[in-house]
Amino acid sequence: MFGFTPSDIQASFMKYTAQQLKRLLIKNDKTTLEQFKVDKYDRTYQVWKREALSVELRTAAVFDQKLEYIHCNPVEAWLCVNPENYYYSSAKFYHDGVDRFGILTHFMGN
Repeated sequence: MFGFTPSDIQASFMKYTAQQLKRLLIKNDKTTLEQFKVDKYDRTYQVWKREALSVELRTAAVFDQKLEYIHCNPVEAWLCVNPENYYYSSAKFYHDGVDRFGILTHFMGN
């Protein structure tokens, strides 16, 4: 539509989020910022891995599997008992329709 490839979109997202994180850490937590320091000729800090894993969600089955994986990560990390209990997840929205953030849309458009 606009001539952007998935790689273009991913690169733009990674650049923007890394810059935002760097700005926040410079302002609020320079000690944590040092954890991202690298010895590279073209950058001082690196937030993202250079070969970030991205998966194209070509089918509903693949999407469902990835969404389930994302929703279950906080449970696996012992941050909550059920996926819908983790505050920063869309799992509650998929579980009972509650949109804590006011921005969520069901992937099926519902």
